[in-house]
Amino acid sequence: MSTSEHTQATAAPNTENGQQAGFTPPTSKELFLGFLGLGMTAFGGALPLAHRMVVERRRWLSEAEFVQLLGLCQFLPGGNIINLSVALGMKFRGVRGALAAIFGLIAVPSAVVVVLGIIYQHFQNDPNVKHLFAGLAAAAAGLLIQMAIKIALPLRKNLVLAAVAVVCFIAIAILRVPLVWVMLVMTPISVLLTSRYGDKFSAKSQAKEISKESAKEGAQ
Repeated sequence: MSTSEHTQATAAPNTENGQQAGFTPPTSKELFLGFLGLGMTAFGGALPLAHRMVVERRRWLSEAEFVQLLGLCQFLPGGNIINLSVALGMKFRGVRGALAAIFGLIAVPSAVVVVLGIIYQHFQNDPNVKHLFAGLAAAAAGLLIQMAIKIALPLRKNLVLAAVAVVCFIAIAILRVPLVWVMLVMTPISVLLTSRYGDKFSAKSQAKEISKESAKEGAQ
């Protein structure tokens, strides 16, 4: 295979995952700059903005790929956005890409946190500072809810995955079951249900069954 053919093959689109034609994996520099901008602008919650950057603006991942990768990152220990940056860098550029992504993500926030920590020690009892942090907490909650809705929307196409998500939500948010136990129990169950019944209850399979029934009725 020639060099040009190899380049075209590596840049070929993955139509099954929703990537556009001519997709080229990001370089380590692009990963660094992308997560550097994310770290500079992600006030109160980085995951919603990470979704916007990775899926909507730069189109490095499709919606389905982002949800799957985020699910893996949530199962692993550590911060979700940190895990996501490492996983995304590893996916495209290996160890070098993972280091570029994570250093880009933490560079500016680390410096800002150190400076703010010094300032906070002097003004932590100021009522205005307390109101500021309360407002930031509300903004962070709103961003997380917005991201949760975006991630949950694709699940409506698959009844099995939607049911698993509902059970996990009830266990964690209502019954107050520790997250570790929910993940340990629901992860193998969700994998088993998806492997056995995921395609059967998906919107695509239901549409195919409806079209087949319509074809049979037309033939009769």
